[in-house]
Amino acid sequence: MVTDKDGYMHLIQYLTEHLGLFETPDSQQLCSETVMEWFEDQLSAQIIMVCGQNPSLTFEQRNTVIREIDAIIYDLEEILAKVASHKATQAQILFITEFSGLIKNLFDQEIARLEPVE
Repeated sequence: MVTDKDGYMHLIQYLTEHLGLFETPDSQQLCSETVMEWFEDQLSAQIIMVCGQNPSLTFEQRNTVIREIDAIIYDLEEILAKVASHKATQAQILFITEFSGLIKNLFDQEIARLEPVE
């Protein structure tokens, strides 16, 4: 649905270009949750919104969305392997929130392209 689209590849490239943001200097204020926990929380919230905004999605389409999110989480774990378990900073949280919103936009675009279900 989205992981095979150019937009997703551009977002992954955007993330890799900003990996320096995830190198946390000791002097920065850290949150209690890790980088990966923030990604998981934000992506979960976005997908709940996607499904809530599209009640006409079939069970199969919702399952496709869930499988796609699982694939995205896997990709993030691979890319962020060295920092996934580090406590997040405020700047990282802002980036994660923005990135998760962009992922939601990809889903919104793909769902809009689906033919209406009769």
